[in-house]
Amino acid sequence: MNRKLFRLTTIGGAGALAAAAAGAQVTFERIRDAASEPASWLTHSGDYGAQRYSALEDITPANAAELEVKWVYQMRDPGRPGFVEATPLVDDGILYFVEPPHNVTALDAWTGARIWSFDHPLPDDIKTIGFPPTNRGVALLGDKVYFGTLDAKLFALDAGSGAVRWSAQVGDNSVGHAVTMAPLAIDGKIIVGISGGEAGIRGFVDAYDAETGERAWRFWTIPEPGEPGGDTWAGDSWKQGSGATWLTGSYDAELDLLYWGVGNPGPDWNGDVRPGDNLYTCSVIALDPDTGELVWHFQYTPHDTHDWDANQMQVLVDVELDGQKRKLLTTANRNAFYYVLDRTDGSFITARPYAKQTWADGMSPDGRPKVLPNTEPTEDGNLVYPSLQGATNWYSPSYSPQTELFYVAAREMGAIYFKSDVDFEEGTAYLGGGQRGLDGDEAWGAIRALDVRTGEKRWEFRLPRPPYAGLMATGGGVVFGGTLEGNVFALDAETGAAVWDFQSGGPVRTNPMSFAVDGQQRVAIAGGNALFVFGLAD
Repeated sequence: MNRKLFRLTTIGGAGALAAAAAGAQVTFERIRDAASEPASWLTHSGDYGAQRYSALEDITPANAAELEVKWVYQMRDPGRPGFVEATPLVDDGILYFVEPPHNVTALDAWTGARIWSFDHPLPDDIKTIGFPPTNRGVALLGDKVYFGTLDAKLFALDAGSGAVRWSAQVGDNSVGHAVTMAPLAIDGKIIVGISGGEAGIRGFVDAYDAETGERAWRFWTIPEPGEPGGDTWAGDSWKQGSGATWLTGSYDAELDLLYWGVGNPGPDWNGDVRPGDNLYTCSVIALDPDTGELVWHFQYTPHDTHDWDANQMQVLVDVELDGQKRKLLTTANRNAFYYVLDRTDGSFITARPYAKQTWADGMSPDGRPKVLPNTEPTEDGNLVYPSLQGATNWYSPSYSPQTELFYVAAREMGAIYFKSDVDFEEGTAYLGGGQRGLDGDEAWGAIRALDVRTGEKRWEFRLPRPPYAGLMATGGGVVFGGTLEGNVFALDAETGAAVWDFQSGGPVRTNPMSFAVDGQQRVAIAGGNALFVFGLAD
């Protein structure tokens, strides 16, 4: 055993020891039916629909003030680079978590004691072009834990011991590839996207056999000439088209469709070298999970020149609309518009701004934005809202089937966008410009509750700074979130009123999640270099 790569630490909890020895048995059916076992959290967003909703109802607006810290796990090497952005997964009393930049740890969900850790050493010349050295979590399937690495590998670990079962090389870090997202486990396959859009890569979504690690298919997000969408790129610009896929997708098991957001085109801010709509960048793509073939797509921002991308969570909801039960795809896009699509065919239903934007005068009937003049980056600079960080970013929104509200952590911030000449050089930044932020005092944030059908704002809870933490709604009628100032908070899901607050001592840059131990609800979220787990006072 290579002890530099793997360490096993025993703990005192008999239940967790037994679970660790047996290893997790997370079936596809359990993830598909995750709503029926809210004591677990089996996939990155809590369910395949990316709703980040927990049906647990112990914690309510009436008793949230009684929340207290049950345990805290301090990162083993807080000096390592990277923010804590991973969502823990929980099954059978074991919590699986990624410490920055991508070291997997299994913890006793009762006490926070460490069971095992897997450390993956990085080469000295690792490249993280356009993104911090981070990791957003793991996937569970069968008796394995799956995670990606900055040097573009995908690992399968034994859930009971942390031993490597297989590994696969997803991409080439020397050209800018990295895996920073939490993989998505479906029936027999592990789906993974790629980071590196600021390096002029050609993006893709991969599927790997969950048992063997053999690649089953690859979908290129930038089509070649002659392929559908290939005519939206001029000359050879498609070769450096970017279109990274760096956040976890969604899945509809009934339709058997995989939904994935696609990132910005390359270069980011100089669109002169890539005239056209630049498909399938800034789009949601619906893929056949068996073959990887494209079923439909919808492009949110054609010919993006502000680095807004469309990697944000594609949230699947089933609600009545105009008297009919509809399968909808909803998302708060980085471009400041909230969208509603029919997820069976990708047809546009509606879009509405949820934050300040100055680049579009609404949408045409097919959902194409009516771009305002003089909003492109220029050599002298052009002020546009939102900033390149977007009206929201990588962190997750939440949807509550109780309230039928879509909750999003919104950013109110503009930027002056610049354009410059650019030449492509493999393995280096391919940007074609940049941005300059405004006076920080002009930027702020808010938690907003939107009508899931229309995007109409129902309430707002203001934050002092634009946030980088996600949200989670619960069956008890509470919405949890966090701030860069280090606050973890709970809001009344119906009204937005604050009902609880805790100062973690470090910036909160991750998503909350919930699970139960011995029938008691817990809420987990990282602040600074520590993972906090909260529960009601005994």
